[in-house]
Amino acid sequence: MTTIERVGARAYRVPTPAPEADGTLAWDATTIVVVHAEAGGIRGLGWTYADAACVPLVEGVLADAVRGRPVLDVPACWAAMQHAIRNLGRPGLVSCAMSAVDIALWDAAARSLGLPVSRLLGRVHDEVAVYGSGGFTTLSDDELAAQLDHWVRQQRIPRVKIKIGESPDRDLARVALARNAIGDDTALYVDANGAYSPGRARRVAERLTEYGVTWFEEPVSSDDLPGLAATRFPGGPDIAAGEYGYDLPCFARLLPVVDCLQVDVTRCGGFTEWRRATALAAAAGRDVSAHCAPNLSAHAAAATQNFRHIEWFADHDRIERLFFAGCLDPDGGTVAPAMAAPGHGLTLRPEAAAEYAL
Repeated sequence: MTTIERVGARAYRVPTPAPEADGTLAWDATTIVVVHAEAGGIRGLGWTYADAACVPLVEGVLADAVRGRPVLDVPACWAAMQHAIRNLGRPGLVSCAMSAVDIALWDAAARSLGLPVSRLLGRVHDEVAVYGSGGFTTLSDDELAAQLDHWVRQQRIPRVKIKIGESPDRDLARVALARNAIGDDTALYVDANGAYSPGRARRVAERLTEYGVTWFEEPVSSDDLPGLAATRFPGGPDIAAGEYGYDLPCFARLLPVVDCLQVDVTRCGGFTEWRRATALAAAAGRDVSAHCAPNLSAHAAAATQNFRHIEWFADHDRIERLFFAGCLDPDGGTVAPAMAAPGHGLTLRPEAAAEYAL
């Protein structure tokens, strides 16, 4: 039986084209931590969007936990990592590091069998829907309109999302601009990144119906369960949260107060925990939406029956197309993970990534 021989990691910091912001945070670069797992000449690839502090976690306690284990026993490796990090704390960076290792292990396992990850996970969809995501609060009106036009008219993506959460007046003006730019036939989503108080979130949600907004993401902090519940009302936009779900109990707490559960495969614990979180959502009658990391999310999405769409996030799309060969094309509003390529079909371009290495 082929066993895991080595797990290594490296962090890269990629500047944004211009300063970016949402309702609660501003940034000028994105850090990606890339992990490789080696087993019998096979090299599995995973990554997470998190701080470089994940690197010693991966190469230390997590690598020690999985080294020497059969490459096909990915859930057992995940359980070993979960046991090993007990005193480190699961939520946050530890979960991000675990996610990247778990993804690399699933990739290695699938490659060892000559199968795509989506088939090894249990594929149920030939293709899955995506939505264009960006619309940062730092964009001018003209820049926002141009980004929306690119998604809707050039890439033919029929769902788009913009950031709000500054002030109701400016937020609603930007929503009106977006609706005018995309027309009536494109789905319009908004994301406040937890910026509002419950009362303000409810008032904004009621106004959003005037513009046909059908998705209101993190109207309040995802820790504010009563606030999320208070923002929901019949005929209002679907309330979504879950991108900061780092473990199963977090998703269990969110399910009663959201209409659609978001799961980030690079934060939640990788493909292994994704499967458990989506099963939990199915038991509660909820759909799942993939938060970011679009090219990895596609394989998990194709293997999830109660799946809605992938967030095709502008920053991550740009980084993944730069760093990895084999990226998917969201033109037309859907993607289909390749059935011919083993693993998740992606490989690192070392020469492209090198200049961003930390």
